[in-house]
Amino acid sequence: MFDLSFVHASPFYELTALLALAALVGFIGLLLRQPMVVSFIAVGVMAGPSALGIVQSHENIELLAELGIAVLLFLVGLKLDLKLVRTLGAVSVATGLGQVLFTAVIGFFIGLALGLDTITSLYVAVALTFSSTIIIVKLLSDKKEVDALHGRIAIGFLIVQDLFVVLAMMGLSAFGVGSEEHTGAWLQIGTVLFYGTILLACVGLFIRYLATPLMNRIAHSPELLVTFAIGWAALLASLGSHFDFSKELGGLLAGVSLASTPFREAIVARLSSLRDFLLLFFFIALGAQLDLSLLGAQVLPALAFSIFVLIGNPLIVMAIMGYMGYRKRTGFLAGLTVAQISEFSLIFMAMGMTLGHVNADALGLVTLVGLITIALSVYMITYSHTLYRWLEPALAIFERKTPLREKAEDKRMTEYTKYDVILFGLGRYGSAIAAQLRKDKVKILAVDFNPDEVRNWRAAGYDAVYGDACNHEFISSLPLKSVKWVISAMPQHDVGLTHEDPRLVLIDGLKREKYTGKIAVSSHYANEAKQLKKKGADIVFLPFDDAADNAVKQMRKLTR
Repeated sequence: MFDLSFVHASPFYELTALLALAALVGFIGLLLRQPMVVSFIAVGVMAGPSALGIVQSHENIELLAELGIAVLLFLVGLKLDLKLVRTLGAVSVATGLGQVLFTAVIGFFIGLALGLDTITSLYVAVALTFSSTIIIVKLLSDKKEVDALHGRIAIGFLIVQDLFVVLAMMGLSAFGVGSEEHTGAWLQIGTVLFYGTILLACVGLFIRYLATPLMNRIAHSPELLVTFAIGWAALLASLGSHFDFSKELGGLLAGVSLASTPFREAIVARLSSLRDFLLLFFFIALGAQLDLSLLGAQVLPALAFSIFVLIGNPLIVMAIMGYMGYRKRTGFLAGLTVAQISEFSLIFMAMGMTLGHVNADALGLVTLVGLITIALSVYMITYSHTLYRWLEPALAIFERKTPLREKAEDKRMTEYTKYDVILFGLGRYGSAIAAQLRKDKVKILAVDFNPDEVRNWRAAGYDAVYGDACNHEFISSLPLKSVKWVISAMPQHDVGLTHEDPRLVLIDGLKREKYTGKIAVSSHYANEAKQLKKKGADIVFLPFDDAADNAVKQMRKLTR
């Protein structure tokens, strides 16, 4: 074994060793296409006493870990805009609450069946209900699916989950504080509720009267904006701890208090890297408490819970969405986003351990479930369309005969209208193409998976439908008989041509429907043109090359 005793000569040496280990493990995780959360957990376990034993300055690590949790919850709170929460669709609320309820109940009974005691089973069951907003939003963003229907629904029920996190932490704080012998349980709860009401009232007044004017002044200095945000998160986290709440809840309320201001996106962008850096120390602190020899005994229970999370959670979401009238494909893609537990699950279990409700074995169990489910769900979400094609025949039970919420309106529009061109993609490039075609009196049906773009297009008096080029059922519903051109101006993944590329899926779907017109697709790269034409495209637009050619031609005219 390597002699690492020299790193303990100075806290700086220790920190250097931890950062070097994190960089190495993170690079390996990157090669394996794993999120940094998985790498961070691995670093924590490796740096703990059961492996390399690097961590000795526990107080310093704990301090950074607590600040990291406060910043993490502050950024989550920034996403909980009260206006957005009030406008959540019925499907997000129903799916979110339904998934939380069924996961918690089933998880509780699985825990009892595995021999866990009642309190531990309850903690583990609640921990299983949290899905990682950070990981899901990152993966959906990478796949350009945040604005797709399943992406919007997924983010909607993640917000519902975040609200449940707040309630769970409030409940945990209420039953966990004031352990003095002569203090009754009801007095503990009453005290927490009293201080909680005061804190919420103060936050409400801050949101109503001070948040936006104050941030308007502070935002003139980007450096001050970052400093204020961190200080505000730490202040409310400290107040939460002082008034027998928790640092976690205080940090989250700090974020909520600024969520309705116009500067929340700027704050999120500037603090995201700091959050990731500080969270490393949370997982290092977590790993320092884990005994790897104890994890061996948790393998079978962890596998049982992991199978439930990886398979059971998506099935729960699919059943709820199918009942509400969504297609099986939408339910499947949205359901995969809850096939893992969250970093909040570990924070929740760590709180329970601090309060003496659960032991290190329970924390180790949930940590192992987190490692398994996060690692596997990344691949499930990344290759979601492939998985759907494999499993599609078996998913019919999760779809009504008529999925009313997705079909009715668009089918009525396309059934009785003839179009010359069907245009996929209403971004800047697609909109520019449509504007030029309308000058020639061409009848266009626009298709986009962003409901806002479709709504804006219709408000302008043009025909548009919500739809996904990767959905063969949707393509079959389009009025293709009279169409002369199908044009793809969709956003591209910039990862090269793969079998999941929407352009290739669209071409394949048109072939299945025996479409006889022409197909045009756009590409950022000239070397893709031959491949796209081989697949069936008649024309490949190269927006950047075409724009450069036009720019140079104009320059030449002026220099003659």
